[in-house]
Amino acid sequence: MERKFNFSVDEYYHVYSRGVDKREIFMDDEDRERFLRLLYLSNSTKAIRFNDLKDLRYEEIDREEIKTAIGVYCLMPNHFHLLVRETTEGGISTFMGKLLTAYSTYFNKKYKRTGTLFESTFRARHVDNDNYLKYLFAYIHLNPVKLVDPEWKEFGIRDKKAAEEFLKNYRYSSYHEYMGLKREEGDTLTRNVFPEYFENAHSFDQFIKDWLEYADSEDIKIITPIPHAPPYLLLSPPQGLP
Repeated sequence: MERKFNFSVDEYYHVYSRGVDKREIFMDDEDRERFLRLLYLSNSTKAIRFNDLKDLRYEEIDREEIKTAIGVYCLMPNHFHLLVRETTEGGISTFMGKLLTAYSTYFNKKYKRTGTLFESTFRARHVDNDNYLKYLFAYIHLNPVKLVDPEWKEFGIRDKKAAEEFLKNYRYSSYHEYMGLKREEGDTLTRNVFPEYFENAHSFDQFIKDWLEYADSEDIKIITPIPHAPPYLLLSPPQGLP
């Protein structure tokens, strides 16, 4: 699915990209940690050299100004998701270009490979209403459940407690920031330009549990994806989303 729109300042977008031929793009924790650091470093008007900054804490790094606002992120073995807001003209495209180039260069060098790592250009969907925007806080943060229960969206949660525990221990998403945990990765987010859907960590936790409860109900077992239905009405993603 190619983008058929131009990014507009102050609008929200669900941005995602996956490995070419659906290959894994994160082989180990070092890869995931590298990507998270690049997620922070690439969102900058300043040129970056990773080796010059690798030993600095996030708060010690001068980024001058950010190119776009990141509200949610999640890494999966062969793809990643971002929820972003365009804050400067061309900001998302510039940021994503820096991020994908920097990570591809690192990955190809480490694994002694050549060629494209990611599938075509990055993909994006315009988030054009409030229901869809709030839905994405659940959809993106719940992606890791597929790692322990691959068919949970189609057939419901087999073990809800195990799914909750896995989410709490999965370090490669912004779930922990919304649960109130203080990590330096939290500096990657610019939450103040996103709607305040959650008064505190407890309300976010309940929001996630409500979705898990929904997935654990009998209703989910009769839901099948409808290609043209509004995506926030579906627990399973619309066609084209990983």
